[in-house]
Amino acid sequence: MSGALLFIAADPREFAGLLPHLEDVRPLQLPVHWSRTARWKGRQVTAIANGAGAERAFAAVLVAPKPAAVCNIGFCGALDESLQIADVVVATEVRAATHTWQTAAFEAPPARQAALASIDHIAQTAVEKRNLRATGASIVEMEAAGAARASEDLALPFYCVRAVSDLAGEDFANDYNAALRADGRFSIFSLIKQHHFGELLRLQSRTAQAARKLGDFLAKSSF
Repeated sequence: MSGALLFIAADPREFAGLLPHLEDVRPLQLPVHWSRTARWKGRQVTAIANGAGAERAFAAVLVAPKPAAVCNIGFCGALDESLQIADVVVATEVRAATHTWQTAAFEAPPARQAALASIDHIAQTAVEKRNLRATGASIVEMEAAGAARASEDLALPFYCVRAVSDLAGEDFANDYNAALRADGRFSIFSLIKQHHFGELLRLQSRTAQAARKLGDFLAKSSF
């Protein structure tokens, strides 16, 4: 497919592995948390990180220069116990509470293909992840439903690629939902007050690894 491509994420760190593969990366003035314009494989690319949650992802798609296709990327929680840290998963469908969106196919290296559960909060416990797994989804996150809904409204092809940052059998010690601010970003002060520094350092390492794997995968893909 030719034409501009729009990448949507929640946090700029989710673009850390992709940015080195882009050319002529420049800031882009949009009413979002973070945005860049670039060239990639001869195509114009817009990259936006606008905070956690479906509504923020939906808004980001609508304020971007209209693309030829939308790709939601970033980190995710594993629901399938066979998934490991930094495993890349291509979502075949995005399941929200009241609607399911099918994703478009694209050329890519081998990767797990599975259904994604898009929910309105962070899945904090192994019990919640098991319950979500029982619905048939293999990964969970918070933005894909918003990006998919906006893509549907604009009649654009929609893709979704995620990399695992927490495992199915793990509970979080920190309450990340309590630390999530209204602007879709996490309060570092709130997390520090919870005193689970080891988990924060471990998550930082895992997300860096996941971002690298995700970026390398996307660089070898064709949308």
